Amino acid sequence: MSPSSDSHRALLIELGRFLRDSQKILDAWNAYSDEHTDLDGWPYDEDAYGRRAGMRDAATAEAFDSVRDGAHHLLATAQTQLAQLPAHAVQNRWVWQLLVLREALDRLDVLHEKWLRTRDSLPADARPGNEAFDDALAEHHAEAWSCLDDWGTHGHAVRDINAAARHAPSPLAPPPTAAAAPVTGRAGKVRS
Repeated sequence: MSPSSDSHRALLIELGRFLRDSQKILDAWNAYSDEHTDLDGWPYDEDAYGRRAGMRDAATAEAFDSVRDGAHHLLATAQTQLAQLPAHAVQNRWVWQLLVLREALDRLDVLHEKWLRTRDSLPADARPGNEAFDDALAEHHAEAWSCLDDWGTHGHAVRDINAAARHAPSPLAPPPTAAAAPVTGRAGKVRS
């Protein structure tokens, strides 16, 4: 296996970990939300509900950190793999899912740059645990959450496309023959 395929495999493992973690985070959030809202979906305690949503946002962002640097590579590889798959191996939803993931990643890139500018503009004493820092970071996580949720919802398409590509016949393999050539015996006679 080449180094690039090793790194791709490692990124797919990290993506799988993110998908599992984000699902656990979302399940915990849904359970909390069901217990702490009325029948119309209004929270009983808006402050507690907001703090819990902030915890969900931060946990999802932290889970995505291991995928973030390789996400562009994962999408580009999935796009290439998808283009090379035979039509019968392609799920119709994959093109749309890759588009959703691309748009979410582009938005995350913009939000990350915005966060870096915000962080750099904070007072010099603003560090984690400081109210100014924590509030700015919580706002960043809240803005990024829907994009991270898109990755949690549709990221499995990248893994599905990779699996389909691994099981698809290689374009370099010779095509199968329609019928086997008859086997000839010693005097050139055809045996059956």
